[in-house]
Amino acid sequence: MQDSSTVHLNLWKKQLGHVPESIWERIKLETLVLADNELFELSEQIGNLKKLRMLDLGHNELAQLPGGIGDLHGLTDFLYLHDNRLVSLPSSLERLTRLRYLNISENAFEVFPECVPGMSGLIELRVSDNCLNSLPDSIGRLSRLRELHLRNNKLTSLPEAIGMLQELRQIDLRGNPIDHLPGALAALPRLEKLDLRWVTTLELPAWTADLEARGCVAYH
Repeated sequence: MQDSSTVHLNLWKKQLGHVPESIWERIKLETLVLADNELFELSEQIGNLKKLRMLDLGHNELAQLPGGIGDLHGLTDFLYLHDNRLVSLPSSLERLTRLRYLNISENAFEVFPECVPGMSGLIELRVSDNCLNSLPDSIGRLSRLRELHLRNNKLTSLPEAIGMLQELRQIDLRGNPIDHLPGALAALPRLEKLDLRWVTTLELPAWTADLEARGCVAYH
């Protein structure tokens, strides 16, 4: 274990099983890696780590998160929650308005978490390899979003509100059973990459040619 004054703590793949209580006393921590530790639960005390900028909880067995995670107001850089057993997120996460990167891929989400559109600082959002059937109109609130990764879900369409993501550069829709794309996608001024590979249910709309003509790469 590293000394208690350190601001960076990497406990990746240490077979912890549970997080030692002493970790929640390390209030100076700025980065904490707890990935790949067979964790089934987290203490509400995680909210004590107010200075955390990056938290990695990926590759565990978490089925839910404590509401205290929404108290991590210093979380600005990364929150990794991928490859767990999550079906929902606590509403308190919408308080993380400074977070720039969120990865909730490889979980069991059937419904897009209501708290995510409140995380207004997000620049990159990864929700691949879940079971989403639809996206809410509220996704349009993520006005700073540049990358949206939705590979391998069950999406058949996208909401018109996607057109509100004026900063969007990349959208990955690979492996979804999409049969309709909103024209609002064509109007996104900064779109550089539209990935539709392994989407066999979609007849490409005519406007994809217009996207390509202005420099957007459309994979299909």
